[in-house]
Amino acid sequence: MRIALLTHEPFYPPSGGGSAEAVYLVRELVRRGHAVHVFGPPVADPDQVRREFGIELHPFTRWRMGRTTALRSVKYLLYPSFLQRMVEVAARTTQFDLILSQHTISAVAAGRLRRRLGVPVVMNFLDFLTGFMETWPAWLMPPPALAVLKRYELSLPRRFAADAVLTVSDVLADLFVETGFPRDRLRPIYYGYDADLFAFDPAAVAVRTDSPPHIVMHGSFDHHHLGRIALEAVAHVHAERRDAVFEFIGPETGAWRRFAQEARKRGRDATVRHTGFVPYREIAARLRPATLGIVPYEESAGVHCAFVAKAVEYLGLGLPVVATPLRGLQRYFRAEPLLRFTSFDGRGFGEAILGWLREPPARRAEWGRLAAARVRRELDWRVIAANAADCVEEVAGRRQHPQP
Repeated sequence: MRIALLTHEPFYPPSGGGSAEAVYLVRELVRRGHAVHVFGPPVADPDQVRREFGIELHPFTRWRMGRTTALRSVKYLLYPSFLQRMVEVAARTTQFDLILSQHTISAVAAGRLRRRLGVPVVMNFLDFLTGFMETWPAWLMPPPALAVLKRYELSLPRRFAADAVLTVSDVLADLFVETGFPRDRLRPIYYGYDADLFAFDPAAVAVRTDSPPHIVMHGSFDHHHLGRIALEAVAHVHAERRDAVFEFIGPETGAWRRFAQEARKRGRDATVRHTGFVPYREIAARLRPATLGIVPYEESAGVHCAFVAKAVEYLGLGLPVVATPLRGLQRYFRAEPLLRFTSFDGRGFGEAILGWLREPPARRAEWGRLAAARVRRELDWRVIAANAADCVEEVAGRRQHPQP
């Protein structure tokens, strides 16, 4: 089968967030004998990537795409039309059997192409993109405009009659059902992690220390990642444990700069450390010695639909986790003792961090071992990619062998 995979992020190396999934999904599809054509922003070494993954690359070069590019939102809105045109031109010489979109932005192009090319489409939603914008300043995203964008995003599978939809969480799947999209064409596949990169190491657990407590967070540092909850949690922990260190691993974004400025105003300079961007393959080494990991997300529809990668990676390393009550995570990990949920307030979040520091290290280590074994078994990327590839093949099989 010839598959056109559409994405708005560079395929390799992963740039953060949901971009890591495409690498493992493509490997699985190629392993099964499918020819994969990736349409998206250019990669750094295209010849090497073609050889390593056994794929064809179709780079978008009209303008720079990326999480930190100028006028990002405007470019994201314009991108689907140009992406659609790229695939249509390629389809003149290559007959595609299926289109697979990664994320919301490319789903728009995929839906239009379903009508134009008459091939089945599988939409893979790794988040509820516009739902995250609820935490943006009103001047940046006016609420009336946001309401329109949210309705449009959730309507995409029904609007374009997608043949199947993969979702990152059960919560997001429910929202698509509420729009009238058939549940039997939905498959929650969740979000994975590389169990080899984020491998549980008993020796690392044995040397973890609370003197000083080392609290970590990594991510792309958007508006919903760092705000009032994180600031108040740092202050609350510091009031009892002045030796505690909070390490933030990720790029220097506008949201990060605002957070750092507020931390300085509150006299938390010595408490907060920032590493800057760290390549995906190096993050585990930064996390492994930590005492615990945090997910202090501000509330929005987007975060409730998310299946936060960092939480899975912390658990894979056996790190205790504190998170705000994100429904996507709560539904999956409701019985996981290593993951504690708080309300959406900084004081409660900080108290949960202190609660972990009061737990006996031996208990933390044992819960860590069990949690790491569970996520390796259920959420390793190979498991996620296999589930997604099964769905792709089922859709293609229905097209080739329709029911009488």
